[in-house]
Amino acid sequence: MFPVLGGGSVQAARLLALRCAVLVEAVRGRKSRTDPVAKSKEGRIKVPPPVDPAEMVVLKDRYSEYQLLTRALRLEFKEEVLRKKYEEETGSLAEERARQEAEEHRALMAWNNQENLRLLKLRIQRIRAEEEEAERRQQEAAVKREREQQEFIREREREILQLQEDAKNFITMENLDQRIQDALDNPKNYNFAVDREGRVVKQTTLR
Repeated sequence: MFPVLGGGSVQAARLLALRCAVLVEAVRGRKSRTDPVAKSKEGRIKVPPPVDPAEMVVLKDRYSEYQLLTRALRLEFKEEVLRKKYEEETGSLAEERARQEAEEHRALMAWNNQENLRLLKLRIQRIRAEEEEAERRQQEAAVKREREQQEFIREREREILQLQEDAKNFITMENLDQRIQDALDNPKNYNFAVDREGRVVKQTTLR
């Protein structure tokens, strides 16, 4: 067992440590280091407080014991940490950890397989829905094309019938004399003016 320092000894050791520490003189902002000494402090001689030699010896011995104690505790803690680390890497704790990691890996793999199966079902459903939608659109497009084709055919038939009807009034070599005679017998006056409503408001007379 290491010796335990009493409250007074610990306080004395702290005081000794503070005395051994490097003290830096505080510098106030309104006075620089190059300023001269104040007139009230000229000739002042700083005398350190008196030290009892017997007390200094006791404090030094106890401070040495304190350093030995803290060093021993530090080494003990370090040894314990290293021992735990070694047991975790090569001892029973490592086996337990490996077993836990294996179980966790199996659980994660099982969950991964279930998740993959669920996503596969969702993907199959989505692909089927997309295929059905594509097929429906193709059918609608085919029906639309068929309707447009039928409408195109009917429009061309109407144009053909109209052309056949208009062809009856065409001027040919056979009816040329007759059409000329009809134009002379029924003259038409195209010299007229119309208003905004399309009514004839002024027209010249034929001579």
